[in-house]
Amino acid sequence: MQWLTILPPVVAIAIVLWKKEVILALFLAILTSEILLNLTQDFSLFHGGIGAIERIVNVFASAGNSRILIFSLLIGAVLAFMRHSGGVTAMVEYIVDKGLGKTPRQSAFIANLTGMMIFIESNLCVLTAGILSRGLFDKHKMSRATLAFIIDSTAAPICILVLLNGWGAFVLGLLSNYEFELSAAEILWGTVALNFYPIIAILMVWYTAFTGKLHGPLARSQNTNMPDIGQQPQHAPTKARYMLLPLLVLVGGMIGFMFWTGNGVLADGSGSKSVLYATVLAALVAYVLMLSSKQFSHKQLVTIGFNGMSELLPLVTIVLFSLALGASLKQLGTGVFIAQLVGDNLPLFLIAPMLFFVGAIIAFSTGTSWGTFAILIPIGVPLIQSLGLPPSLIIAAILGGGVFGDHCSPISDTTAVSALASGCDLLEHVKTQLPYALFGGTVTIIAYTLYGLMLL
Repeated sequence: MQWLTILPPVVAIAIVLWKKEVILALFLAILTSEILLNLTQDFSLFHGGIGAIERIVNVFASAGNSRILIFSLLIGAVLAFMRHSGGVTAMVEYIVDKGLGKTPRQSAFIANLTGMMIFIESNLCVLTAGILSRGLFDKHKMSRATLAFIIDSTAAPICILVLLNGWGAFVLGLLSNYEFELSAAEILWGTVALNFYPIIAILMVWYTAFTGKLHGPLARSQNTNMPDIGQQPQHAPTKARYMLLPLLVLVGGMIGFMFWTGNGVLADGSGSKSVLYATVLAALVAYVLMLSSKQFSHKQLVTIGFNGMSELLPLVTIVLFSLALGASLKQLGTGVFIAQLVGDNLPLFLIAPMLFFVGAIIAFSTGTSWGTFAILIPIGVPLIQSLGLPPSLIIAAILGGGVFGDHCSPISDTTAVSALASGCDLLEHVKTQLPYALFGGTVTIIAYTLYGLMLL
């Protein structure tokens, strides 16, 4: 019965709504898919369990998948080196000492631009921008809720728009499992202009920074004394170059290796190779800088690096299970069935807004954008292939929906870190940011609907 093929994603969505646990949801979805693939055999439950294990193991059969998983671990070491070296706090002090942020407008734009420059990882983005800007916001009697809104609405949107980071590598890995007329990299780059929600979110930040006008609960929080729950930097400032050099190597390395692996053509480059090579190079640069400072021994640096990697183990597990689920659903034919179902019952111009809305629900329930991408991309790609839809439009709607739901979610790690970094109460941050996010989401759904009407 073909309708059973939709059971794995239904199980995943049901578990995340119920338990708010994306790793368990992904594993049970893989298990369900493998049981369905083995229904014709005796003891299908046993064979399904073995199949689920083998499906996860087979992720490593792909060199591209293995590179993404190794990168996801190594980036934790790079971030840990930046923090422990004192480079992040030194960069903060340098900007403050230069006398920047003389007006509320300048202070707001410093928070925003700092986040935009650190587009490698969303939590590092909000931590750096929040720590940098708290004193400036206090000086001008601007609420910490405003700061939390600015840095949170900058972090994930800039990460999913720039794409020269783990976000881009992860999505590229998911797309590389499918065949398109264009390369996966070209499709991914094409999502930038069509990813309406992140663009709207950043525009709302710029509007707030430039005009100083606040709306809804955020305006009422302006005169509220927010508790300073943010932690002071744990690592004493040293040299800003301990942060800047690895960061520049990481960004420059990604671009350079994309050109190199693509034989001089950026769009033809290998995302998984480029991001891995650049991360290894950045980790080496950070290691050498810290070792040459004579403040750290080799043994200490190894410990710092492994501790940083361990912090990202849950994320790596999500990546691993995501890749396994995508391969299992592809063999099961889930996406093809849904494509037929949607093609018969839903107008083509409503598919992008529908995927955006579903992605928002999943991300809100789980607090993770990446898990949302993992669940919906294996469903969205067959829609593209069967119905002849523009690939970049459909993928952009999925990516934007994940970011939108993540912004609204009180259990999102970026939401929590934004509140912590800005010294704002978590629930106050969620309450004050929610109207802005809902406005942006509503405009995005209208935009996708109108774009679909014009295009399809």
